[in-house]
Amino acid sequence: MTMPQLSLSVQQLCGQDQSHVVAIPAENGLLHPSTVSAYLEMRAAAKSQGIILAIASGFRSFERQLSIWNRKWSGALMLRDQSGRELDVTALTDDEKLAAILHWSALPGSSRHHWGTDLDVYDPTEFTNTDRQLQLVPSEYCDPQGPCFSLWQWLTEHASEFGFFFPYARYQGGVAQEPWHLSYRPLSCRLLPQLTPAVLKQIIASTDIAGQSAILASIDQIHQQYIDNICEDNGWTNTWCGYSSF
Repeated sequence: MTMPQLSLSVQQLCGQDQSHVVAIPAENGLLHPSTVSAYLEMRAAAKSQGIILAIASGFRSFERQLSIWNRKWSGALMLRDQSGRELDVTALTDDEKLAAILHWSALPGSSRHHWGTDLDVYDPTEFTNTDRQLQLVPSEYCDPQGPCFSLWQWLTEHASEFGFFFPYARYQGGVAQEPWHLSYRPLSCRLLPQLTPAVLKQIIASTDIAGQSAILASIDQIHQQYIDNICEDNGWTNTWCGYSSF
């Protein structure tokens, strides 16, 4: 596989500048051009085998991630524990709020979706002309009765042929399991080392973000537990999920 050209500024790396991403033909969303090319090849291969692949989310801006973060911190968006149960935000310490948010949502500036290399995928045929809504929970993909189970099975076998892997294939103490999340390895493996704690500290310190002091005090731990801590292989545990649908 030819290594694509890559040069991102700090602003692009952290989602504050989207000049490095382009539209995806016949879909909503944006991705890095090299990711688009690989994705289109994979989408065509899947279709040839009767599997319909679509993007639920591609590039995500810093501003969007910041809005999610601030609303969760304030309680305007629901906070959940690792089992999906609702938490009372007023009863949590700042460190507990950090852990609760980071399990499900990336710190603004640190999301892999900022890079244009990562995407959430699903099978749209299971949601067309029905009342069913995509929730992006493991049971939709890993449960044999789930609407995206066939897609997930195909991807676990073939995604690597097109340069993609699952950074959150299983829960390992950081981000929750995300069987819908694919990453284009030829780019993302080169970008991850660039997102250092120093870069994140600079971004967070200059941002009006809820919980800023708690974040800055824990930036090294956050980086180790939630950013560097990814699944490098495509291995999956035998059990399909440990989380309830919500």
